Amino acid sequence: MTTPWYTSPEQIVRDRSEYARKGIARGRSNVVLTYDGGIAFVAENASRALHKISEVYDRIALAAVGRYPEFESLRVAGVRLADMRGYAYDRRDVTGRALANAYAQTLGSIFIEASKPYEVEIVVAELGQSAEEDQIYRLTYDGSVSDEQGFVAMGGQAETVTQYLRDHHEANLSLEAAVGIAIHALEAGTAGQAGPPAPGAPTPPPNGERRLTPAMLEVAVLDRSRPRRCFRRISEPFLERVLAGAGPA
Repeated sequence: MTTPWYTSPEQIVRDRSEYARKGIARGRSNVVLTYDGGIAFVAENASRALHKISEVYDRIALAAVGRYPEFESLRVAGVRLADMRGYAYDRRDVTGRALANAYAQTLGSIFIEASKPYEVEIVVAELGQSAEEDQIYRLTYDGSVSDEQGFVAMGGQAETVTQYLRDHHEANLSLEAAVGIAIHALEAGTAGQAGPPAPGAPTPPPNGERRLTPAMLEVAVLDRSRPRRCFRRISEPFLERVLAGAGPA
């Protein structure tokens, strides 16, 4: 009689966690941070069709990194859940915390029960009536959820990006300053990864960071000055002005 194959639950969890982390780290970082008029989302994303930042409901938005089909399915499920709750009860009953809890349960179930975990990390942000009421929730591949204050970075070189934000982010930044800091943080996270420049491309700076252009960025905000649907995307001309006026921080 042969001995049945056995793997301890601890080893299964470790293997699944390592698999998911490696997949997420292959992507480019996203940054979510507060500014004086709301919450800004900045991601390196050259695609104009496949968004990493999306509106979910009136005052709620989602940012994601990892495998696009997986976080897109989460986005669609979140939009449907928010619409159903808002229709059945009241629009004020749709909250970022409830959505984050639903995502946490879904990701936790997939991590344990599915053949492979989702290679995604997401942030659910809800705009409050004041800056003190803003909520930013970070959810990882295993369903873990944390309440972040001020800023959060995920994907890619998240530790390097987070350290830059920790050194430079302040309360009550203007939108231009917040977006500029987020872009510099993303550039800091790419130091040593750029490789040789393409023919005709600008020479990279001596510290090895890549310089991001407006065409390489996806930027959106939850704007407190808007009456109900607070989500709006930031245009390339605005980013050009920010990059033109933002020297090395």
